[in-house]
Amino acid sequence: MATGRPVVITRPLKQGVLFQQRLSQAGLSGVLFPLLDIAELPDTTALRASPACLDDYAMVAFVSPNAIDHYFEHLQSWPQQVDIAVMGAGGVAALQAYADKLRGVRIISPTNPLKTDSETLLEELDLRRLAGKRVLIVRGQSGREFLADALRSHGVQVDQLPAYLRSEPAFDAQRQQQLHELIRQQAIWVITSSEALRTLDRWIRQSGEDIIVANMQGQHLLVPHRRIAETAQQLGFHSITLTGSGDEQLLVALQSQI
Repeated sequence: MATGRPVVITRPLKQGVLFQQRLSQAGLSGVLFPLLDIAELPDTTALRASPACLDDYAMVAFVSPNAIDHYFEHLQSWPQQVDIAVMGAGGVAALQAYADKLRGVRIISPTNPLKTDSETLLEELDLRRLAGKRVLIVRGQSGREFLADALRSHGVQVDQLPAYLRSEPAFDAQRQQQLHELIRQQAIWVITSSEALRTLDRWIRQSGEDIIVANMQGQHLLVPHRRIAETAQQLGFHSITLTGSGDEQLLVALQSQI
């Protein structure tokens, strides 16, 4: 990179490595610094049993690529009459890995690349058709309740299925050293999760040094969603670029920054 500034990838490790490969293909280099860990559930009984019951649903909504990957590990084929809904370009891209199981299946996602979340997905759904029917939401062990609550308010029967665990990585001495070095280098940070951003904020405040907090808050953040941008502003970050949703939009923004 011309400026020598590292691009920090804060996604969970598996997704981070994939994005690092995309950066490399575009002639850029990225540093892996996961701010979220993804793990299997201690008990996957319900998750493994769910694919056999897909015919009970009019639609299945996946909240993230991780939800897709953990669910499809247990899937042989997808019934064509059951629609799939995803939150944005990341979900659409994750489904491409399972295209052989999804022939003829309708996939619904927000059409505005600059605004992809539960609220904009809801605008794409035929709520009158779904009224009185069952919908399954596949997600982490916890998460936002907006989509489930909104669907129920329109008469939809909603089931929610945890597919994975989300947790904060250990902030050990090695990570502390890496964080301080990245701050010193004035890195460009790709932040794709408000939860990850809050983890980063906790880590810098653990140092107890105002100068480290101030220096981190001055780092440049690239975020693909307005909610993450709002979280960043609330936490005191002041150099924020809001990109469109999906890796392509992030890459375009990065190439204009470095």
